[in-house]
Amino acid sequence: MNAHFFGDTAVLTGRTLRHVTRSMDTIITTVITPVAMMLMFVYVFGGAIDTGSVSYVNYMLPGILLITIASGISYTAYRLFTDMRSGIFERFQSMPIARSGVLWAHVLTSLVANVISLVIVVGVALLMGFRSGAGVPAWLAVAGILLLFTLALTWIAVIPGLSATSVEGAGAFAYPLIFLPFLSSAFVPTETMPGPVRWFAEHQPVTSIVNTIRDLFAQRPVGDDIWTALAWCVGILVVAYVFAMGAYRRKLT
Repeated sequence: MNAHFFGDTAVLTGRTLRHVTRSMDTIITTVITPVAMMLMFVYVFGGAIDTGSVSYVNYMLPGILLITIASGISYTAYRLFTDMRSGIFERFQSMPIARSGVLWAHVLTSLVANVISLVIVVGVALLMGFRSGAGVPAWLAVAGILLLFTLALTWIAVIPGLSATSVEGAGAFAYPLIFLPFLSSAFVPTETMPGPVRWFAEHQPVTSIVNTIRDLFAQRPVGDDIWTALAWCVGILVVAYVFAMGAYRRKLT
């Protein structure tokens, strides 16, 4: 990577960001689902779930943040699919620009759009009673984990964005990712789950990420969960990046 790559990526990112700012309904739509879930779980189901001395909004917010990201990246696949269908990629190929810069522009736009959505969701959680005594280092750690998770899921979104044959197919991959937090420690303690479900919940990536963020917010030692969470995020990111770049090269040939 050189200055040529970074310059081209910055210009292309500005282009995709303008699309987002001109169509803020994508941000609003991304936020509606997790906020509605948060309202329902806190005010309808929260009283029936025992989370000890921790308020339920504090307990479930990490899972809601991951659902927000999973909702947001479906629009990344949609924007990429739209660019592929419009022929803009072919026009970029004929120009003297870094080819990978086109993908990175969509990835960076996804990061920015998801950060906006996450800030809105945290703001709503504060209105609902979320409180944390975590200091700046803990908040920075939470932000870093969420950004890494967003980056990993975004590169997953690139794959259907490049290979889907319909708009519906480009966005449909996100549904399992949105559902995954429900089979984790995000909303109820895993101890309450039946054997096989509990085993899956305790060994899938969302649980370690949720537990790490929850401990950081509560100013508790994070233990080994943080290393498990980082390993999952980095592993998913590397695998998704390799497959996405492979799909991109096939599109260019």
